[in-house]
Amino acid sequence: MFHRSSLRRLFSCLTSPTSQARKRTNHLTPLYFLTILLNQCSTFNHISQAHTFMLSRGLDQDKLLLSKFIHVCSSLGFKDYAFTLFKLNQSPDLHLYNTMIRSLSQSDSAGDAINLFNNIQFAGFRPNTYSFPFVLKAAAHLSNVEVGREVHGQVVRLGFEYDIHVSTGLVHMYSACRCVIDARLLFDEIPQRDVVLWNAMVAGYAKVGDADSARDLFGKMPERNLISWTSVIAGYAQMNRADEAIVFFRRMQVEDGIEPDEVALLSTLSACAQLGALDLGEWIHSFIDKHGLHKTIPLKNALIDMYAKAGNIWKAFEVFENMKSKNVVSWTTMIAGFALHGLGREALQLFNQMENEGMKPNDITFIAILSACSHIGDVDLGKRYFSCMKSCYNIEPQIEHYGCMIDILGRAGCLREARDEVREMPFKPNAAIWGSLLSASRISGDVEVGEEALRHLIEVEPENSGNYSILSNIYAAHGKWHDVGKLRKVMKDWGVAKVPGGSSIELDGKVHEFTSRDGLHPSFQKIYEVLNEINEQLKINGYVPKFSGGILEDEGFIS
Repeated sequence: MFHRSSLRRLFSCLTSPTSQARKRTNHLTPLYFLTILLNQCSTFNHISQAHTFMLSRGLDQDKLLLSKFIHVCSSLGFKDYAFTLFKLNQSPDLHLYNTMIRSLSQSDSAGDAINLFNNIQFAGFRPNTYSFPFVLKAAAHLSNVEVGREVHGQVVRLGFEYDIHVSTGLVHMYSACRCVIDARLLFDEIPQRDVVLWNAMVAGYAKVGDADSARDLFGKMPERNLISWTSVIAGYAQMNRADEAIVFFRRMQVEDGIEPDEVALLSTLSACAQLGALDLGEWIHSFIDKHGLHKTIPLKNALIDMYAKAGNIWKAFEVFENMKSKNVVSWTTMIAGFALHGLGREALQLFNQMENEGMKPNDITFIAILSACSHIGDVDLGKRYFSCMKSCYNIEPQIEHYGCMIDILGRAGCLREARDEVREMPFKPNAAIWGSLLSASRISGDVEVGEEALRHLIEVEPENSGNYSILSNIYAAHGKWHDVGKLRKVMKDWGVAKVPGGSSIELDGKVHEFTSRDGLHPSFQKIYEVLNEINEQLKINGYVPKFSGGILEDEGFIS
């Protein structure tokens, strides 16, 4: 933490004309003083004071000191200021070039980093083992594989192809540009690999969603660390294979005794949210508090999301309320959580509070708020927010926002208006749009619109059996049994298999998954004994369900 009094005392020692002050400081170098100053900086005002100190002593001409200043300045987020100082220097050396390229490489100014790299040789220098990794990070940030390949050519020409740091940068660049095959070919050619290089390749597979290849390579690693485990956990979470992500999270602690960091916890919380694994999510919450990680906003946001999706919406709101600092993701996640639980009024109130506190919503916030409007069935309010996106916040509605509006109209029974919205929107409707319209036709019982929606759905996702079932239920509701039969024949002829329903439950820290007509669970007999008891109780209470194949069936639910 920055201590203003400490900085004042340091400045007084540096500027005091008294002999006593000079005696206390004359054995120390300017680099030492400047390092202390820069380590205390946390605001632009502090940076300005340190820069003034440099200028008053001509230290801005010292390449090493200027490089240190630019690095700290950039790390605090003042990259434009740092870049201006770099450009004012008349004769930057290679170290200064590398520092500036590094500072710009993972920002919106990554293109400037590439231009600086290209200027290195024009300035009479030769890129070294630091230059290449930094510019490769810039290419990766921009997903510009063409630039990456050009740099790769220079790497080979200058003889750096077996430098472990440069090779790791190349593997990361190709992976970031989704050229994972190129990354693996390069990886296999490197004779000496350290754990960082292995991690880069594992993370590359995870990034493109190839969690199985990431796991296989992980199993071959001669040495593993926290990043190795986290890459696989993140890969599984990203691919919605939450149960496997949680298994790896537990293995990491049991097999290698590694404590998770913020990144591992974020990925695991995402998996908990997908599965509704509340017990593990609560353990992670306790771990965060115990290790003092509560100041990390992304972790708090992930906790809000986990609690909301795991069913404890008021615990999610408690986490939200206790946050000392919130960003737009915090507000959006909480609003989306309320909407998910059907608490539309609460979501709208929170959105109003967000606006009153000066927090500017983004496009995801409006998806959440439009979803809330859908839950409360307020078409006029939904239209107003949809219009407000552009008029108040200059946010262009995307296809997801049109999908929300179609859902609002459909749920409210305005089916024809919803269909007109689909026809008139400036995007080609996707499966989600047509699916929303099909679901709305089931609510309204409109066969014509339902048939139109299914025709388009067959084009984009012909193997989704749920779409056929919805239209089949619409036909059945109108007594069109002949059409029901024709639809089933189409499904049979096209090989569309009905996907069985499924559910999951967390018990004693383990998530159990169930699929209808699945007899593989080790507690199969006990589970169905309980289902039979439920069946008997329902009969006693006057409700007579059909019990067949281990599941309760109701008319229209299972055909």
